[in-house]
Amino acid sequence: MRVLLLDDDGFMLELLADMIGGLGPHEVIRETDGRRALIELRLRPPDLVICDLAMPVMDGIDFLRLAAAQQYLGCVVLLSGVDAAVLRTAARLAEAQGLAILDACAKPLDLETLTALMARAAARCPGRNGDSGK
Repeated sequence: MRVLLLDDDGFMLELLADMIGGLGPHEVIRETDGRRALIELRLRPPDLVICDLAMPVMDGIDFLRLAAAQQYLGCVVLLSGVDAAVLRTAARLAEAQGLAILDACAKPLDLETLTALMARAAARCPGRNGDSGK
């Protein structure tokens, strides 16, 4: 499975990438900038995006809005340290724009939760992008 991690915290990116790497032979793309992540969505659409909400320059809400405008068909997990109500509202907004939101999780994400999310993504999102296996 191809997974795009978007977070402005480099330590969090590496931690998540290491955790995902321990779960199997997944391709993990790390981005700290939403603009570069949008380019990845076009060039190499991931099966799953794990996206932080609170980021400078382009926050997670803007990223998700633009991902929906690009007609991204993969699954999305929102990840943030913001209040749970804000996280749920962001998930509802993203779903209203047509994105497939698997969950909205508080940071830090534990291995058990990540394992369950990866299994759900594998079951729900394979081949959604059409060319994700190429």
